[in-house]
Amino acid sequence: MYKYFTSESVTEGHPDKICDQISDAILDAILTEDKYARVAVETVVSTGLVLVTGEITTETYVDMQKIIRDTVANIGYDRGKYGFDAENLAVLVCINEQSPDIALGVNEANNKELGAGDQGMMFGYAVNQTETFMPLTHHFANKLAFQLAKVRKNGTLSYLRPDGKTQVTALYKDNGECDYFTHILISSQHAPEISQEKIREDLIKYVIKPVIPETYLTDKTKIHINPTGRFVVGGPSGDSGLTGRKIIVDTYGGRAHHGGGAFSGKDPSKVDRSAAYMMRYIAKNLVASGLADEVELQIAYAIGEAEPLSLGIDTFGTNKLPENKLLEIINNHFDLRPKAIIEKLDLRRPIYRQVAAYGHFGRDDIELPWEKLDMVAVFKEYLPKDVK
Repeated sequence: MYKYFTSESVTEGHPDKICDQISDAILDAILTEDKYARVAVETVVSTGLVLVTGEITTETYVDMQKIIRDTVANIGYDRGKYGFDAENLAVLVCINEQSPDIALGVNEANNKELGAGDQGMMFGYAVNQTETFMPLTHHFANKLAFQLAKVRKNGTLSYLRPDGKTQVTALYKDNGECDYFTHILISSQHAPEISQEKIREDLIKYVIKPVIPETYLTDKTKIHINPTGRFVVGGPSGDSGLTGRKIIVDTYGGRAHHGGGAFSGKDPSKVDRSAAYMMRYIAKNLVASGLADEVELQIAYAIGEAEPLSLGIDTFGTNKLPENKLLEIINNHFDLRPKAIIEKLDLRRPIYRQVAAYGHFGRDDIELPWEKLDMVAVFKEYLPKDVK
């Protein structure tokens, strides 16, 4: 256990998150009309430019220009002075169909079931540090980023602009409990005429205080607001963006392993996405049931093969049953083939744009199938009598 642990998050106006949201907005639009479409969309943004590329196989048509511009405007980049303007973008689209060689492994044909869309390993994680079963520091880093966007959009702090980052550092006791937050960092793009003093005062009052419980704030907590002293140039005019470059923000804030595959822009036949969601679903229900206080699951696949190559578990010594018994329980209750995962979580739906910012896991502001706790009662039946 780390004595100190830090997690970060970013707002929806961060260049990389703009790309994730565009990619998932395109995916959602396609799935609305063609739930069996194959989609792997990557987006790049820079000053005045959006480039969408990748592979799409579908029987429908979507207006990508409109989707892209609407997504950018919804984020808040709707004025030229922000350095990135939905109406005045050069939008380039370069899309091909899915490789026929990959399709051979994924298509259901000639009595062959749906295989994994690629090889690789995926992780799922849950811990009983928060009500969302997410790591404490990442839970609050995401909450701060969400609040930062909220006060911008509702006009409380109208001088804020869409780009922003947050970071939370916690000091832990020897028993694993959080002592207090040692550092809270917020960087937010802002209008040029606003002073650093005003921004600091407002962000503490309207962002930090409403989100961070007083129990974690002490006179030793250091609060950093726009550490350079100025953050006027932001978004794609300040830095380029790319889909899938914030995978730790998307998942567990660095507290758990990551297989390396991004989520956004990928239809659920890609196990990078669907299997990671399934591992979170199982891990969360295991922890919520009391079978362990902390669970990390790893699953691995070969392209074109339906059955996973391996399934592993680490409960970090918090398990109430032997880990091999927990794996047996998982295998008895869950079919981990890609098609079964898609059907279990009902993933062929346009539900992805909403998780392309502020995290795919631990969301208590929206309903997500992989966040349900509908297996808790089943898992509790396995608890040893002296634990029940």
